[in-house]
Amino acid sequence: MTQKRWNIALLQMDIAIGEPERNFSKLEAMLQEAVEGGPKPDVIVFPEMWNTGYALDRIHELADVNGERTKALLSAFSRTHGVNIIGGSIAEKKGDDIYNTIYAFDREGKQVADYSKIHLFRLMDEEKYLKEGGHIGQLELDGVPAGMMICYDIRFPELSRKLALGGAQIMFVPAEWPNPRLHHWRTLLTARAIENQMFVVSCNRMGVSGTTEFFGHSMVIDPWGEILVEGDESEAILRAEIDLELVGQVRSKIPVFEDRRPALY
Repeated sequence: MTQKRWNIALLQMDIAIGEPERNFSKLEAMLQEAVEGGPKPDVIVFPEMWNTGYALDRIHELADVNGERTKALLSAFSRTHGVNIIGGSIAEKKGDDIYNTIYAFDREGKQVADYSKIHLFRLMDEEKYLKEGGHIGQLELDGVPAGMMICYDIRFPELSRKLALGGAQIMFVPAEWPNPRLHHWRTLLTARAIENQMFVVSCNRMGVSGTTEFFGHSMVIDPWGEILVEGDESEAILRAEIDLELVGQVRSKIPVFEDRRPALY
């Protein structure tokens, strides 16, 4: 049976570049706080590349081989606490290649989807060290069709529209989105919510990595484009309750999908 109301928890965390042990310890502590420190979440979301940060020059030695450590942690936690997890993204090593990959787990600890970033961000040299993914991020949680994108992906409206046309009612966006582009971050996420009439749940990191600053401002945005919660630049667990019935209401009131003219574009 589809659950219509969800409590969302966003783990807006700092990430120690090139220090997986510190990052795993911090994530475990924040996960525990998320299930103990407020309304029990139905879905927990993390930032992008939380296991290593952008230590790209050492990524082959630091990446999680086949995601095994990450999968074991997230599967056990989701099963123990009965929560869905969108596991941010990690540096994942597959053979000789490194991917920027999300794993999603359901309340029973079963991995229900994975997604490797398909648009690599040249300003952070991703294309020099990482391999792009080969499929889009579709999944179901509690019977609700959903989508996953990572950071730079939000600049490509074709991707979110394809996921929406595939039924997605909610989009999860782990990110490491840096200063000074806060205006882009807020505008693009809000646009993706409004144009696709879906919830957008974005979890960005905060803190400093080398000379790059990350501003947090993780957000949950409803299908009208209203921001339900937005973080500041500090480390925090952000919470929001969403009513998934709003998606159908908005799509009925302004029938964007019925009024499309794809034959012309």
